[in-house]
Amino acid sequence: MGIALLAACTSGDPPETVAGGAVGSYVVPSGIHKIKHVIMIMQENRSFDSYFGTYPRATGIPMHDGVPTVCVPDPAGGCDRPYHDTADMNGGGPHGVANAIADVNHGKMNGFIQQRDAAKSSCKVPDDPACNGHSGIPDVMGYHTAAEIPNYWTYAKNFVLQDRMFEPVRSWSLPEHMYLVSAWSARCKNHSPMSCANSIVGPYGVNAFGKAVHKELATGQTSIDLAWTDITWLLYAHHVSWSYYVQTGSQPDCPNDQAETCVTVRQSAATPGIWNPLPLFGDVQQDHQLHNIQPLDNYFHAAATGTLPAVSWVVPSGPDSEHPPNSVHRGQAYVTALINAAMKSPDWNSTAIFLSWDDWGGFYDGVVPPAVDQNGYGLRVPGLVISPYAK
Repeated sequence: MGIALLAACTSGDPPETVAGGAVGSYVVPSGIHKIKHVIMIMQENRSFDSYFGTYPRATGIPMHDGVPTVCVPDPAGGCDRPYHDTADMNGGGPHGVANAIADVNHGKMNGFIQQRDAAKSSCKVPDDPACNGHSGIPDVMGYHTAAEIPNYWTYAKNFVLQDRMFEPVRSWSLPEHMYLVSAWSARCKNHSPMSCANSIVGPYGVNAFGKAVHKELATGQTSIDLAWTDITWLLYAHHVSWSYYVQTGSQPDCPNDQAETCVTVRQSAATPGIWNPLPLFGDVQQDHQLHNIQPLDNYFHAAATGTLPAVSWVVPSGPDSEHPPNSVHRGQAYVTALINAAMKSPDWNSTAIFLSWDDWGGFYDGVVPPAVDQNGYGLRVPGLVISPYAK
């Protein structure tokens, strides 16, 4: 169950025993049973280096005397080094499958600016930060520090920062969210799981599906079948409570995985979408579990009253998501409110929070993703574990 629950934040390290023994066995620490509530907070589109590349002792941006030693080729000439980006609104870069492959570039990790510049030609809003970057510099090379994200760095200092966390697939938000709830991304021809085939771009919301599918999703009326089993079936079968909390508002991303700007699409707990795939799973419908997909206000009420379910997922709307070009400090304030609610809850002493970002958003990262299967891993993303038992 743990592998599936945390599949969207997958460690690149090989499995081994607590004592460092052979692969294939795992000794469960006795203290794990103190955890009765798992909360997964998933934000949007930041690489590890863009948020924690200069965090002390983390595997981040190589430096010499405070100056980055890496320099990524710039199609306009020369190369660009990572730089401290103090802007609250960032542009990032395109983050589809092709972009992920090009950014990594056979392990050279040097395609970020070329991909970013290629995407600028599609921009239709001249003053959009996603099209301009910071002061004319491609901000995919920018990194933030505690000056811009003090709360995140404080969580890293007081709890656990993970610098070997990778996307499960080298792709965009939809397949990452599929992995978050089911450890797979596929397309199905009908209600039979045998009709499902692996799909790294996801079953809907991209390219050829475009506006027609998005209109279906916006109205909650769709013929899309997600016929394979997701993690909630196991939770239901073993009488483990769960809720998937969706912030009402706008979807953080575009239906086209390589677009940077698009028309706003509304989202809510009642509307299937990129960040709310569970209503489309056959087992969720058949087990009459749709009521477990709830508005965000219910999370705060459950935390305050000590009635958090055993497993919670929390996903944002656009303005609070940190998805470029949305505000970094606003997203951090939203996440802080979620964590504060858990810390003040009667359930805190039995809680573990897993905070991560679903994909790299086109931002630079210098660590080569481990190759594990045909889907990934994707690029490295930040991961934080926040709990009374995580030090």
